[in-house]
Amino acid sequence: MNPHTPIELVVLDMAGTTVLDDGIVEQAFQRAAERTGVAARIGWDEALQYVRDTMGQSKIDVFTYLADGDLEAAERATAQFEAAYAEIVAEQGATEIPGAAGAIGALRAAGLKVWLTTGFAPVTRDALLDALGWRDLVDGVLSPVDAGRGRPAPDLVLTALLRAGVSSVQAVAVAGDTVSDVQTGRRAGAGFVAGVLSGAHDAVALATADPDEVLPDVTALLGALVERGLVPALAPIAAD
Repeated sequence: MNPHTPIELVVLDMAGTTVLDDGIVEQAFQRAAERTGVAARIGWDEALQYVRDTMGQSKIDVFTYLADGDLEAAERATAQFEAAYAEIVAEQGATEIPGAAGAIGALRAAGLKVWLTTGFAPVTRDALLDALGWRDLVDGVLSPVDAGRGRPAPDLVLTALLRAGVSSVQAVAVAGDTVSDVQTGRRAGAGFVAGVLSGAHDAVALATADPDEVLPDVTALLGALVERGLVPALAPIAAD
């Protein structure tokens, strides 16, 4: 890897990285499990731990494991998860990670393209964007169905790269709050991959995926890129 390849594209996760999760994903999984019985095989406590360990991955993949490979049961549970998540967002609203919108704006002001990726289905993803008023904030958004495979496969990052017209995988920066976020960046060959501590996984867990850096949250990303010489030093670093 050439450490001096300028970054052109930043690929950011949603829940836990740019959007405050505040336990919503776990609540939605619990509602889906209660409505479908999908966690009955291994029990709720073990199922919840698996959900936590696999945060960031495609929800159909998670439910397929919980359903012991029964794809029909996994599809029913995934549909119930998406419905439950939408219910909770309608009940509680959606909140950005403090400073996230400003950080995204600063990245774009620095000349970078910004795409959001998620393990959610498009209906859930779009409900979040609408709740936050973020439709025009970013250059694009992707769910696993748009790319082929969900995390930790590289498909989401590579699809963003292709759609954004980026010159090289080394010109891509990836940031997320889960091990699978870091893994997808690594597997895609991104030039800079960061874990952030605003969501599901702590620094010890994130380190297992070998990020280039672990940051407190997404507001520190532009500064880290500037410090490494991957974005011109004249770019605005602060984001409100």
